[in-house]
Amino acid sequence: MNILWLTNIPLPEASRILGGNSTPFGGWLVNTSDALSNLDGIQLSIAFPKKGLNDIREIQGSKINFYAFSPVKETQANLIIDNKNLEKIIQEVKPDIVHIFGTEYLHSLAMVNICKKLGINSIISIQGLVSVISRHYMALLPLKVQRSFTFRDLIKRDNLKKQQQKIYIRGKYEIEALQKVKHVIGRTTWDKACTLQINSDIKYYHCNETLRSEFYKHSWDINHCERHSIFISQGSYPLKGLHFMIEALPIILKKFPDVKLYIAGPDITKYDTLVDKLKISSYGLYIKKLINKYNLQGHVIFTGLLDEGQMCQRFLKSNVFVSASTIENESNSLSEAKILGLPCIASYVGGVINRINHEVDGFLYQFDAPYMLAHYVNEIFSSDNLCLKFSENARAQALEVHDIKENTATLIEIYKSILKS
Repeated sequence: MNILWLTNIPLPEASRILGGNSTPFGGWLVNTSDALSNLDGIQLSIAFPKKGLNDIREIQGSKINFYAFSPVKETQANLIIDNKNLEKIIQEVKPDIVHIFGTEYLHSLAMVNICKKLGINSIISIQGLVSVISRHYMALLPLKVQRSFTFRDLIKRDNLKKQQQKIYIRGKYEIEALQKVKHVIGRTTWDKACTLQINSDIKYYHCNETLRSEFYKHSWDINHCERHSIFISQGSYPLKGLHFMIEALPIILKKFPDVKLYIAGPDITKYDTLVDKLKISSYGLYIKKLINKYNLQGHVIFTGLLDEGQMCQRFLKSNVFVSASTIENESNSLSEAKILGLPCIASYVGGVINRINHEVDGFLYQFDAPYMLAHYVNEIFSSDNLCLKFSENARAQALEVHDIKENTATLIEIYKSILKS
């Protein structure tokens, strides 16, 4: 079987060969690609966009052939309809099937169009669905914040309203791509419902994702964590619900005055120098104002960008992981926390409800009710027995859902089913 993947980012091996730093995002692709490429009878190639290219560049990996191509922009309508670079990759690879990961970028639609033109079997894996996410982007932020501009926003023409508009436009291309394909892979009730509402004729396949390898090697220990510490894996834009987490902290502080909130990623509230003040976004400024309003200085810590190993260690050091998103398909960070056995709290949104069994392996709460988030954090901080119960149950469930061999076998069966149809 000759398989071509289309991904949004290069895998670490391709990044190393190109002489660049690998991104910490999209790590779930690594284990799956390794498992596939090690199977007899499977030839795997992976195409990905890279800035600065006008043509394609072939990169020979140890077992996988990589193809870098020029990204597709909204202004390049011709490249969406007839993309010679993607067509050239298909002609060189001669795949039996093209597997497209994600619908949020224009190269996905471009590849769908090329596959349709050449009569190549294609399937899309749903990651997020920007056509749906755009409706939730503002996450109940005050209108004043939604419409505000910082200096950085003015220069980049990129305040929250502009960001929502960009996502909405990308969503229109996403809808077109889903209306043109026959096969989709998903993993939650949410992505199935949304996909079938866009195209009721799609054949929907269920396949769980394999996580990053580091997270299968460790398990959380209550005796080695930083007590009364909370970890959030993202907080740079409203969808991740950081503002609701900040609203919950004053309530938690009343009972646990030493509480610390760690947020992975750069400090979006940094405001020390003139350069910082010029670079801060309107959302970052809003978070800073909330921190000041509730006197949370010293309780909110941005970790900076974390690689796979650092991310794993941050999970292991934490007392609880919170997924505060206002919409989410399946949070890979939540799954990583669960497979480590870290107690988890998640907002009851999107596909997250398929990953937490309330009061069995974690807590679910209404996303816009920070007082309930605070209540559940306090419950976990107050009971080691509850922590250990959640830890054991979450790890057992996650090891089953994210079993590498099982998920690889399911993916192969999906490919075979498409080729037979």
